[in-house]
Amino acid sequence: QVRLVESGGGLVQSGGSLRLSCAASGNISGMTAMGWYRQVPGKEREMVAIINNSDNTKYVDSVQGRFTISRDDAKNTTVYLQMNRLKPEDTAVYYCNVRIERRTDRSKLDPYWGQGTQVTVSS
Repeated sequence: QVRLVESGGGLVQSGGSLRLSCAASGNISGMTAMGWYRQVPGKEREMVAIINNSDNTKYVDSVQGRFTISRDDAKNTTVYLQMNRLKPEDTAVYYCNVRIERRTDRSKLDPYWGQGTQVTVSS
């Protein structure tokens, strides 16, 4: 069983900052990447930022230069999303995501999701 515990969402004014955290625990051996997605009502969930075990990162264009994804140095089981210069269009529910190699077939990756945390940016 994989457990993802998110924290750090909230209400902030435009131009402000927030930091999201997600701690992974349980059967997380074989975890290959951690990331953040977001979703607004009526739209598909979109990838915001991903970091893999080589610390390579990927961002959606709309947050490039404003958001930074990182992991804790010790165990690489906590992922952070530092969000600066927030805009109203960043308002969404943010979900932590991890990808873990399937034990029966390591060529396949299974996604696991956190419960989501609301980020609201007022104009």
